[in-house]
Amino acid sequence: MYIASFIIDIMNWEQLLSLKRFGDTNKRLRKEQDDTRLGFEVDYDRIIFSTEFRSLQDKTQVIPLSQTDFIHTRLTHSLEVSVVGRSLGRQVGKKVLEKYPHLKEVHGYQANDFGAIVAAAALSHDIGNPPFGHSGEKAIGAFFSNGDGVKFKQTLTAKEYQDLCDFEGNANGFKILTQTSEGKEGGLRLSYATLGAFMKYPKASLPKKPTTHIADKKYGFFQSDQLAFEDVAKELGLSAVQSDNYYRHPLAYLVEAADDICYTIIDFEDGINLGLIQEEFALEYLINLVRDSIHVEKYNQLKTTQDRVSYLRALAIGALINDAVAIFMKNEEALLNGTFPMALLDKSKYEAQINDILKLSMEQIYQSHEVVEKELSGFEIINHLLKVYINAVNSNYHNTASNYDKLILKTLPKREHFASDQLYLRLLEVCNYIALFSDSKAVLTYKKLKGLQIN
Repeated sequence: MYIASFIIDIMNWEQLLSLKRFGDTNKRLRKEQDDTRLGFEVDYDRIIFSTEFRSLQDKTQVIPLSQTDFIHTRLTHSLEVSVVGRSLGRQVGKKVLEKYPHLKEVHGYQANDFGAIVAAAALSHDIGNPPFGHSGEKAIGAFFSNGDGVKFKQTLTAKEYQDLCDFEGNANGFKILTQTSEGKEGGLRLSYATLGAFMKYPKASLPKKPTTHIADKKYGFFQSDQLAFEDVAKELGLSAVQSDNYYRHPLAYLVEAADDICYTIIDFEDGINLGLIQEEFALEYLINLVRDSIHVEKYNQLKTTQDRVSYLRALAIGALINDAVAIFMKNEEALLNGTFPMALLDKSKYEAQINDILKLSMEQIYQSHEVVEKELSGFEIINHLLKVYINAVNSNYHNTASNYDKLILKTLPKREHFASDQLYLRLLEVCNYIALFSDSKAVLTYKKLKGLQIN
């Protein structure tokens, strides 16, 4: 159990619901908002129209590089997580406003505001993930921890090197959402509330897992984005554990719960529809979770596996949403003072059923031959892309570029940090560039660099 050993500053909802936009100098008040174009809803729109979000339509969720109609991509997964997050946020918002009526009466907040914040943050929760799912993150990290990138260790600070060795999609997502570039001051210029709800792991890459608190499981910002991160934390009044380490925005727990609900239930559904999990096992596991809410007559009328699983999936998601809301409100004060140390579903009354589903999914889906073989391909592809692009960028900086390097450079977009005087920024910029590739673009680029495809 995680026990804090210092005095905790309690966070407050007024600050946590900040409508101020990243890059703004002035506050924005809820009671002055146009309800037909609420700022939190603008966040959602900006994310969904971004090129980074659209690239998720061709990024792996469960089955890498699958062309099967059944399978979810990162885009469809993100949309579903957003829908679940919106429901979680609205239900929690209603109860928080009942508990703190001044938020509505004085400041003008509505229950749907909470839903809009969580929905937007959930929509973007995978926006920084590289191609090939979580194996893409591992492939980038492996390049620096035990591949060609090891040679950079002595030139980087410990935290800079750790950023690369544990390349993190959450940190890359924060960079995408906030990074200023020419003509894009403040990145997507989202509200601070949405950025706070997005930040599941509000800490630097070092120290690694300093406590067992869920917020310390991974890290949430690169060293290059530390000032931006601290600006968000300050505006929202996030409680600091120590330097570079903060407690979560309470709504980040709802974003996490929405993701947990979707990958637990919907990845399981994908496995069933693909035939990786036998129907009799699948139905038994889902029925155990929703036994009290099944309409037996209606269920018995369903003739296909897909229809039966779809019905049970809907019931399961509804049950887990209601359970997560109850857990959140029961522990709301602990969430505000940073002493709630686990994911919401870790305290679920359905924990045993969830663990049974995850165990079967791990055995039958995540470790299936198709997944493992495609992840191996992803490792090889990302390793080669990193090697080629990093060599070209660094050779160009040192004026030692070969003719091949010069050709490679012509394929790269104009990015400021490709020519930075800081090695860390050059390396991180290459990683970020490759992380934005879709699965198909990564494969196609690899083939072209290998001379396997010319067009």
